[in-house]
Amino acid sequence: MQTGKIGVTSENLFPIIKKFLYSDHDIFLREIVSNAVDATQKLRTLASKGEYEGDLNDAKVTVKLDAEAKTITISDMGIGMTAEEVEKYINQIAFSGANDFLDKYKDDANAIIGHFGLGFYSSFMVSDTVDVITKSHQEGAQAVKWSCDGSPEFTLEEVEKENVGTDIVMYISDEEKGFLEDSKISEILNKYCKFLPVPVIYGKKKDWKDGAEVATDEDNQINDIAPAWTKMPADLKDEDYKDFYRKLYPMGEDPLFNIHLNVDYPFNLTGILYFPKIKSNFEVQKNKIQLYSNQVFVTDSVEGIVPEFLTMLHGVIDSPDIPLNVSRSYLQSDSNVKKISSHINKKVADRLHQIYKDSREDFESKWDDLKIFIEYGMLTEDKFNERAMNFFLLKNTEGNYFNWEEYEKLVKDTQTDKDNNTIYLYTTNVEEQFTFVEAAKNKGYDVIELDDVLAPHLINKFEQKYTDKRFVRVDSDVADNLIKKEDAAKDELTFVQKQELSPVFQAVCPADSEYQFIVDFQDLGETGSPMVITRSEFMRRMKDMSASQGGMSMYGDMPESLNLVVNTTHPLVKQVLDTKDKKLGTKLEKLGVDLTAKKDEITVLEKAKEGKKEEEIPSAEKEQLETLNSELAKLEENKRGQLSEFGKESKVAKQMVDLALLANGLLKGADLDKFVKRSVELIK
Repeated sequence: MQTGKIGVTSENLFPIIKKFLYSDHDIFLREIVSNAVDATQKLRTLASKGEYEGDLNDAKVTVKLDAEAKTITISDMGIGMTAEEVEKYINQIAFSGANDFLDKYKDDANAIIGHFGLGFYSSFMVSDTVDVITKSHQEGAQAVKWSCDGSPEFTLEEVEKENVGTDIVMYISDEEKGFLEDSKISEILNKYCKFLPVPVIYGKKKDWKDGAEVATDEDNQINDIAPAWTKMPADLKDEDYKDFYRKLYPMGEDPLFNIHLNVDYPFNLTGILYFPKIKSNFEVQKNKIQLYSNQVFVTDSVEGIVPEFLTMLHGVIDSPDIPLNVSRSYLQSDSNVKKISSHINKKVADRLHQIYKDSREDFESKWDDLKIFIEYGMLTEDKFNERAMNFFLLKNTEGNYFNWEEYEKLVKDTQTDKDNNTIYLYTTNVEEQFTFVEAAKNKGYDVIELDDVLAPHLINKFEQKYTDKRFVRVDSDVADNLIKKEDAAKDELTFVQKQELSPVFQAVCPADSEYQFIVDFQDLGETGSPMVITRSEFMRRMKDMSASQGGMSMYGDMPESLNLVVNTTHPLVKQVLDTKDKKLGTKLEKLGVDLTAKKDEITVLEKAKEGKKEEEIPSAEKEQLETLNSELAKLEENKRGQLSEFGKESKVAKQMVDLALLANGLLKGADLDKFVKRSVELIK
């Protein structure tokens, strides 16, 4: 029996492996099984060259759990090792400056494991002792057993072994006894090894019998050795892609379509990416793409490997150019990763454009499920934005789809304003904004639907790119003002009439609402609505963006302002105006006289102050001016109070405001109940 020390003189190796890989300690099984698969494939390569004549038809990797003995054994029928090879590959961790390297990277286990082939040593994360029993494929080779208890000391002795290959026996430590549970081993194998290219056997298949699971005589193969992404696209049908998707996501809804990646230059990359149905609420899980290296699972956190917006896709990427132990620093610096990311970006855009060109009807049918994904890409990736303009669609309220050029032609003549800007009218909710949509359509305008959380951001991007185009939501103004064709003057109320009507309607606006109401007056025609509520395009868009990205708190914290547009030519508005004059005419006239007198006196005193310094103005004049301003404020307050009281008593005024609120979905609860009862009273 030979004894000795592993060829790293530093005794820090095992503590580093145990400590810094602890958070990912289940990768030991991936590493050992992957090594077994590699050994099997190497022997197959030798056999294909005629350098090995053994039978490899039944070559497999076997994982065996013995809870009583506290062991996990991984056995392969691969290339095996001689005593000299054990000495070379296990005992001598041969790289220059090993101790310096360990000191430098002791906080980055991925760098140690990934760069220097120490995957085998991950077994010591969970084991007190590890045995390696191996027999080389070389003719007449003597089997040997290597054993180590986690210290630099080891033993190496000759043993008997019938078959070529290697057995790794791990004696699991008490701290890691959770790995002696059958369900835990099944979970890890299913996560990391379900698509390895060599059959991996774990126990026997089980059947239900008499209400219990009973083992059969059939091996339980946990992996598919030839998954869909390893095959040529020409050899696969649509159903094959769907079947593979169901293997990846058994509970998932069928995807929209897929992209098959198959690149061999300037890097190696295969895979299948699926477009899932993404809901408009943007609740997306970004851990659905699985990264593999030669069919070995690496991670499902692929940020940095694919562009941010593509993390919404599902599927598999496999590249031997990405090591099994991926670190963030590696992803940020590696040129191959950057090339892969750029290629996938282009491939996705090309595939979408091809589907659009080949089957536009099918593309349109999937647009509502697809648009969030495309919009996200356009907002976050400039190159994708450029490509996406070839297949980006606008959907109008009639359910028709247009590309950018088609829609421009559709609305150019009718929706160009006096400043030669093309106005894109849109709605974020057809039902809630139905009245405004219909008003716009009645004027011959077309309205598109932009009803997802990314729409405000996308609109801003479009307006920055196309300075002669503006997006205007249909409820941001009355229909006549959505697209200003000319500066046309209309008959309106006098300033005094507006001044007296404003408190009347302000008084019947909801006082405890989350909104602020600003009364405005416009001529909407006798057949138009008596009142319309509109929302400032700028303020509403800022609030929408604030809500979706969690920033811009200046806008997000402000109450939303709504414009209560009073139709100055509507009979009901005129009725309120007439009733106001009848009830308050005399009082208002007297107040008007008093107000004018006070203002005149104030004007005289203010004029007398002109050209004088503050200290040159007599105290009596200052006191008189202060008294007059106070009296003027009281008169104005008195006038507003009387107008407000009139408004509160006017069922017609309240009814008109409530109708406008109702049309916008803003009348609810007790206010809605009062409106219904008042409506019954008014029509008796």
